Amino acid sequence: SVVRIKMKYKLLAASILATLSTSALSATYELTELGTLDGAKHSYVTDVSESGHIIGTANGLYNLPIDISYIDFTESVIENAYDSEEYNFELSDKEITFTLDDIENNDAVFNNADAHSFMVSFLAGRPTDYEYQKLSSVVGIKFDDGIVTEQILFDEESVDYDGLTRSVSNFYNAVSEDGVSVGWSAAPYDKVLFTPDDEDEEETWFTHDFIERGIVISEDGTQKVELVPDFDDYGGTSRANDIVKTNDGYTVVGYVSTGIPEDRLDNIEDNCDNEDEPTNTCVELLNSSVTTGVFDERAVKWELDEAFNITSTEILGLALTPEEDDDFAFTSTALALNNNGTVVGSSNARYYKNDDTILTMPVYFKNGDVFNFIDQEDDWLSGKALAVNDNDVVVGYASKRIETTIRDQFFYHDISTGNTVFPTGYFNSSSAYGNDINNQGYVVGEGEVGTSENSRRKEAFIYKIGDDKITNLNDLLPCYETDGETDYAYTMAEAKVINEDNEIFGVATKTVEKRDTFGNVETDIEGNIEYESVAVAVKLTPIDGEVEDCTPIEEELYERSSASFPWYTLLLLPLVGLRRVFRF
Repeated sequence: SVVRIKMKYKLLAASILATLSTSALSATYELTELGTLDGAKHSYVTDVSESGHIIGTANGLYNLPIDISYIDFTESVIENAYDSEEYNFELSDKEITFTLDDIENNDAVFNNADAHSFMVSFLAGRPTDYEYQKLSSVVGIKFDDGIVTEQILFDEESVDYDGLTRSVSNFYNAVSEDGVSVGWSAAPYDKVLFTPDDEDEEETWFTHDFIERGIVISEDGTQKVELVPDFDDYGGTSRANDIVKTNDGYTVVGYVSTGIPEDRLDNIEDNCDNEDEPTNTCVELLNSSVTTGVFDERAVKWELDEAFNITSTEILGLALTPEEDDDFAFTSTALALNNNGTVVGSSNARYYKNDDTILTMPVYFKNGDVFNFIDQEDDWLSGKALAVNDNDVVVGYASKRIETTIRDQFFYHDISTGNTVFPTGYFNSSSAYGNDINNQGYVVGEGEVGTSENSRRKEAFIYKIGDDKITNLNDLLPCYETDGETDYAYTMAEAKVINEDNEIFGVATKTVEKRDTFGNVETDIEGNIEYESVAVAVKLTPIDGEVEDCTPIEEELYERSSASFPWYTLLLLPLVGLRRVFRF
């Protein structure tokens, strides 16, 4: 009977939650939106300090600035793009509302949402064509009691239009106990005139001074310190991924360029002669065309004093020793550190079956050594360590082939014992990521749900070290809105941070009115409002209560025996998922 199914579910849910031993997990959670940047569609949390400083990113900015002054609208590349756009309108039984002439001569990008959307898509589709404007809508943000403000990293006011250039993505990664934060970005692009050697007329190109650079930002956002690499040929590279407040100042970790391998340098000298394209553009194209990039990059730890002066820079090393005949760049990166100075991240390592095969594996850096702790003989092929608590327990993910496909599996590793555990995710082939761990041993992250490759999507989980199962955080949220009938509006897609009060911060999705690239509500051809799923930054607070049974009364009986009824099938809730894009 239906009653039996509901009772079976209650008992099963109770058995799952019984393994989660603290009051925070035997209760439900209350979800609170942290806010969204005005003029942006999506918001995400990236880090939260124990003292309550919250930072993140916003994406999907409305009204991105379009510069058309340099574009030749008779070129085949843009005419073909317009023909494709017109065809897409026809497939939707719509008539296109603009022409290329409207864009060029009638200000359509400023007054026609379809024309603006077309140009945004056209430019986004040409990421390695530096003769066209570069655009990005990923920006850093701070959350403060429902007020969300942008934190500028390197962007500058444009000389071609009002406002910032909006030409680069901003990765705003970590915040200390006193609100000092770190991140990284590229230099904003400049529009320059360049004449190739075999041409008579000047051409417009978009260039910038460096590909990526780490930055430290004061709590009020006014003081900024660039983390310039010692090796800064062609701009060099650096990233800042985490920060911890110390007695003397701050420790920041990330990576930094240390050189260019000989063969990459030969590539640059042979090709980047400032004849066919600007030198910096050529180097950037080379850097994006090879897997390991142009630069040798090493995990690094910077020490800064209270005034943000860099007092020391320590290169943390690699999990391998380069040989003389190795002719490509090697990389390692530090992604997180704890209050004891233990640093975790990833590094190139040699494959145990073949020294010529180079993998990227999770590692930790301690006392001058690099420890590659994942057993390759168990067929693990890659991964990253993403967080470490003050008990030196590391979490992250590693990848191996499961059921014919490479899957990511979350792990925790205890440095003191050397023990590594890969808990089973929502099901055997579910990819999962451990994003954070608190000192009580609670891990949060996200894992795949869905019964087929096409329907897989991410939902957030919590896991207690020592237990056998992860718990879908959506099972600890209400089934319905306050009216008791409307389905709950949010689905937790990602759990990013858990603090010592077991408060969880992450990303949920919800359905809202669909908006165009100007931020106006969209309607279909019949005038009905359209809807879409957006990402919102949220906080989950543990509250007293009971886990609710969300099983629909009308659910069809499922006759299979309990032995063949896996518990994770109860967690396959619908979600218009959004994979986290900032896992670097």
